[in-house]
Amino acid sequence: MSKKKHRARELALRGVYQWQVTGQNVADVVTQVVAGNDSRQYDVRYFEELVRGVPTHLDEIDAHLAPLLDRSIEQVDLIERALLRLGAYELQHHLEVPFRVVINEAVELAKAYGAEQGHRYVNGILDKLAKSLRPLERSAG
Repeated sequence: MSKKKHRARELALRGVYQWQVTGQNVADVVTQVVAGNDSRQYDVRYFEELVRGVPTHLDEIDAHLAPLLDRSIEQVDLIERALLRLGAYELQHHLEVPFRVVINEAVELAKAYGAEQGHRYVNGILDKLAKSLRPLERSAG
């Protein structure tokens, strides 16, 4: 199950990245990614929900991220930007996923796809965001 969720997040990163770069309709991005990948290898519903959730809640997500960033969201590397947005969305809308899992998954994806030290940036921002979005869970563990 967790491998399928990890793969869903990896594909969601691709989807959000593609949406950010092209401005393409989110439904078209979802269709392309689903068509190009074996649905037995990932949690399709979770992937779709993440990719659709980021653009739907973009203003809210970016408002949460803005005070934590050292530059505007538009100046953040595209991969790190997509990961920060996905992580923020998951922290806010998927309370069933422990905050540490959200952060660790984003960091692993940043190591695999992001800039050389991008994972440190993603880790720092999402850790600060978890403190504000999930204070009880964060303080408990």
